[in-house]
Amino acid sequence: MIHTDTIAAIATGMNTAGIGIIRISGDDSFSVIRKIFRTPSGAVLNEIESHRVIYGYIYDEEQMIDEVLLIPMRAPRSFTREDTVEIDCHGGLLLMQKILATVLKNGARAAEPGEFTKRAFLNGRIDLSKAEAVIDLINAQNDYAMQNSLKHLTGKLYEILKDCKDKILYETAYIESALDDPEHYDLTGYPQELRKKIGDITDTLLKLTETFHDGQIISEGIKTVILGKPNVGKSSFLNTLLGQDIAIVTEIAGTTRDSLKEHVMIDGISLDVIDTAGIHETDDPVESIGVDRARKLAESADLILMIIDASAPLTEADLSVFQIISEKKALILLNKSDLPAAVTTEEIRKHSHHPILQISAKEETGFDDFKSFIREEFIKGFLTYNNEIFISDQRQYQLLTDSVKSLQEVCNSIDQGLPEDFYTIDLTNAYEDLCLITGEHVNDDLISEIFAKFCTGK
Repeated sequence: MIHTDTIAAIATGMNTAGIGIIRISGDDSFSVIRKIFRTPSGAVLNEIESHRVIYGYIYDEEQMIDEVLLIPMRAPRSFTREDTVEIDCHGGLLLMQKILATVLKNGARAAEPGEFTKRAFLNGRIDLSKAEAVIDLINAQNDYAMQNSLKHLTGKLYEILKDCKDKILYETAYIESALDDPEHYDLTGYPQELRKKIGDITDTLLKLTETFHDGQIISEGIKTVILGKPNVGKSSFLNTLLGQDIAIVTEIAGTTRDSLKEHVMIDGISLDVIDTAGIHETDDPVESIGVDRARKLAESADLILMIIDASAPLTEADLSVFQIISEKKALILLNKSDLPAAVTTEEIRKHSHHPILQISAKEETGFDDFKSFIREEFIKGFLTYNNEIFISDQRQYQLLTDSVKSLQEVCNSIDQGLPEDFYTIDLTNAYEDLCLITGEHVNDDLISEIFAKFCTGK
């Protein structure tokens, strides 16, 4: 056990609900609850049986606060591996705060954000990758993100990393033993054997790193930026997609001067759609800032939606947008297709290789085709990914990448014919990077940074 003091927090949302939960964890959990809980007969609990639901009342000295159900869990059979008590009370916000204040007055202290999960990690119940999966599960915005977080939470990532770490550790130990005792260990032909083994481990880790982009899309949504010259119908497109008037629409070119971000759900995946200022040359300083922001947003987008006014000829501003999207994943939307056409798909093909769809934001046509495009390009693969694990955490991705680089350095050392003791340096670096993912070699500052992202009570 790392901690011995007793913490408490409201574990449910800070709003009115049918039921609220106050969670207590630490050595004095049962002592605290004995001071404030009474059975219907008025008796104070002496012996508290673990993992049984107990009916009674919470008291602040002689004043009854609420009728509750009590769930005691003795260590180590609890989430934190400490003595834990959960109070199921009525879900009024003022009521929950009153019960929590009573708990704190009788020997507990207020928990920090994520401190319950932090204790579960420090007490060895979960590794750090599982702890990070907890917050991902809480923040999941769709079924795919939830399923992926559950896979991490059940230890699938940990199992893969443990297997890789065990193999790396074995080879490191073998080399060091052979260098210390060459009479009993023969390294003849070993470097090439090691190269194959390291190649297999590297392939496993590379497969994880290659899931990072899709993992971010699953957890954070598709970063979608709407681009186009002024007055082509960008804001109208967004309003139609959302089904409500969010963006201001006028006949005046340049109405949208800053970015507007909204969320759209298509088949369980979120599109973070950003409507931007029209791309064009301008002397207006405010418009100029909006245009610059639009260009920067396009650089980091997963998908760019280029809106073209199909009822007007292409202009220099359109050609400028073609240049922006040339190396990006993009979809060209020919808007105002309900009007006589002044530009054709053949003409657009001279400037761009991206797919083209005809829509009319005014008549609300072509949007089914747009959703079909999103399904095919982004969602179809997620529907059948089965047991594949996606990496969505930047910290984990960077450590995996660093571990791969170290393993590749081992192979480079072998190819260059360097002595075996060079191998152990990079093998050790690769091993330690994987340990940082699961939490074996992690410092207090990093632990605090990770768990600070959690909500209080979890």
